[in-house]
Amino acid sequence: MHPHTHITLDRSSPVPLYFQVAEQLEEAILTGTLGAGERIGNEVALAADLGLSRPTMRQAIQVLVDKGLLVRKRGVGTQVVAGRVHRPLGLTSLYDDLMKAGQRPRTVVLKMDVVYPDDQVRAELRLADDAQVWYLERLRSVGSDPLAHMTNYLPTDVVDLAAVDLGETGLYEAMRRAGVVMRVGRQRISARRAEAAEARMLGESEGAPLLTMERTTYDDAGRAVEYGTHAYRPDRYSFESTLVDR
Repeated sequence: MHPHTHITLDRSSPVPLYFQVAEQLEEAILTGTLGAGERIGNEVALAADLGLSRPTMRQAIQVLVDKGLLVRKRGVGTQVVAGRVHRPLGLTSLYDDLMKAGQRPRTVVLKMDVVYPDDQVRAELRLADDAQVWYLERLRSVGSDPLAHMTNYLPTDVVDLAAVDLGETGLYEAMRRAGVVMRVGRQRISARRAEAAEARMLGESEGAPLLTMERTTYDDAGRAVEYGTHAYRPDRYSFESTLVDR
């Protein structure tokens, strides 16, 4: 067991012991206490350390293998793999959320130009027929693993993207620095199959399922300042929300 991972078991709890172990190991992985590539020891030693039977320990590890957080490798043992990014539903950027989670994002700007938008983008941003927009396409990764293919459109007077190093900072951070106060976002979450070029960028097979998000963001004056369409690898990414009964 990792020296900084402390697992405590409540044997009087109705929660099964294997689930208690799995839950605490998952927390250690998601918080970075257990990093990608680290070994957690073999089942026999772990079971002995915690005073559990080997089948109970095996069941706990299998829960995390099924979630894609651990992998069993012959001759190596059980290792931590890159975990899924859990993103709260809020008016934040992926860059902001990754930084807050202690994960250093890596961004490749694929395209950036001033263009005439199509009818859908023009309608989302409430622009005149002759208006132009910034068109921005990026690939966002965590470490060496591609995570998201992102396309964004902004009115040209919102921020001068040509003056921003978007490989080193997030789009929303650049907008905030330009004095934009983002207040409301209208967001749609869905899924679709990956197209060939997109699949290659994300390390997926053509036709693989992707999680998608569309968002139109408005400033404190009610003006539409950004419209984005993003596609995410579902094995590395999820949205989270808290629901309250009213």
